[in-house]
Parts: sequence; C-alpha cells; structure tokens
Amino acid sequence: MTKKVIAFQGTPGAYSDLACRTAKPGWQTLPCKTFAETIEAVHKGDAELAMLACENSLAGRVPDIHSLLPNSGLYIVGEHFQRVEHCLLGVPGARIEDVKRVHTHPVAMGQISTLLKTHNFTPVIEFDTAGAAELVALWKKPEEAAVASELAGQLNGLQILQRNVEDAKHNTTRFYIASRSEQRPSPSTPDNMTTVIFSVKNIPGALYKVLGGFATSGINMTRLESYMTGGSFAATRFLLDVEGHPEDAPLGKALAELDFFSENAKILGVYKQSPFRRQMSGRPPEEPSSGCADAIAG
Repeated sequence: MTKKVIAFQGTPGAYSDLACRTAKPGWQTLPCKTFAETIEAVHKGDAELAMLACENSLAGRVPDIHSLLPNSGLYIVGEHFQRVEHCLLGVPGARIEDVKRVHTHPVAMGQISTLLKTHNFTPVIEFDTAGAAELVALWKKPEEAAVASELAGQLNGLQILQRNVEDAKHNTTRFYIASRSEQRPSPSTPDNMTTVIFSVKNIPGALYKVLGGFATSGINMTRLESYMTGGSFAATRFLLDVEGHPEDAPLGKALAELDFFSENAKILGVYKQSPFRRQMSGRPPEEPSSGCADAIAG
C-alpha cells in the first residue's frame, strides 16, 4: 500500500518535518524549498496535504502565508501546534567542552542566548536548523555543533550534547494543514475553528463595523493579522481565526455582517481545533464523538 504524503517547507529534520510526523504518523514527508513549492506539491498530486507554518509564540506571524494561502486554491483542514525543543548537536564522541562554534538559523540563534553566554560559544548563522545539522555532520569536527531538533540529529547521525537549550520553554509554532478539497467537520461536532480573509477600506470605523458582529454574537477571535497588498496604502487585508462553525447561528450572523461591511471576504477553512488548544485553556479532554465524522486535524 502506497504511503500518503504530506509536504512541508524546509530540510529533512526541520521542525516542520517533525510537525508532519507528529500530526500524521506513518505518512511520508516531502521537503520543499519554499512555501510556494509546498503548495504546488499538493496541487500536482505529489502530496495529499501541506503543513504550513503560520505563527510562532516568540517570532510572531509567518508573512509568506498571508500572501500565498488566499490564492493557493487550497483549503485549511486542520491545525497543529509543534513545541520547539532545541538540542545542541555534535558529532559522535564530541563533548560539550570541545565545542567552539554553534551553527543554526538566525531565529533559533536568538532563542539560545543563555547557552551561548554560558559556554562562550561563537554563533554562526546558517540557512536553517536542519541544514546546520547537515553541515556539522559533513564537517565531522568536534568543535562544530548545531542547534536543531532531535529529529535532525537522528537523520544526520549526530549526538545530543544538551537538550532543551532554548531560553523560553513555551516556544511553539502553529501550522495550518491544507488540502485540495474542503473537509468541513459537521456543525454538531465540538470545538471547530473558522479562518477568514477579508479587506476593508482605509476609512474611519471600517474595521470596527466589520468586527462588531463578532462581539455582539459572542464569538471568540483567536487571531487577527493585518497586512498590505499590492503595495497600496488605500486598503488593508486581514486574516482572522475564530472559534465556531459558519453553520452555527451566532457565527453565521457575524460572518454575514462581516460580508456586508468588508470586501472580498473568503472562508479559507473550517476545521477541528487541535487538542493543544484545550490544554492551553485548561479545558477537560474532549468526549468521544458519537458517529460524527472528524475533519483532518493536528
């Protein structure tokens, strides 16, 4: 039986690769150079799903997704939260006392300041975390180390010199899982999410009018991001994540009001919340559904 394939942007062993393996155990992962190539892999049928990083608890949003996703022709069918646990990786036999230089992605480098100061390591910027692990494995020098995932270490034959070297222990990346076909869960299933994109004119009160319906309907917004499109300052585009299903009366009413006051409103996906959201909010585990088909979720 042919394995199902999920595409991601990055090098084998990257945190996006780890997210794919965690969310879809047993699936084959397909590394792609860019987000555009990741999306194209799904369109071409080389992969059933795409794992697309959209925001990080430390670094904030991933800008490319705002411009690519609305016109990608793909639907969001799930979300996944991946804990970022950095490991200091060295060649077999190396000790942490041997290390002089640490190689990793610039964002990751900014997250390991305590490690660098404690050991007086020289930081060296590389194009990504997994790529840094590849280079260290290639050089075979005990004075060179990488900061990357445990998976990157395993794939490149490196040993872990120290685990969890990140400064902030809450470092987490959220991903959208995207598909060619829409796979909405039933409105009767609990804990749904809806992602919408829309534009508003650059006039006083425009956003207030658009979002007013969500407040009066008691809809919880979990994400609202703004960005310019086409180099114009005359209009602003927004990406919005809200809790609920469009067929629920409160959210349906709020979306109707949004559609009236906004321009080019489009639902990018309706999908089940990741269990990680329940953990963050302190809610009890979800009760098993009784015959309701679940959408693909993280």
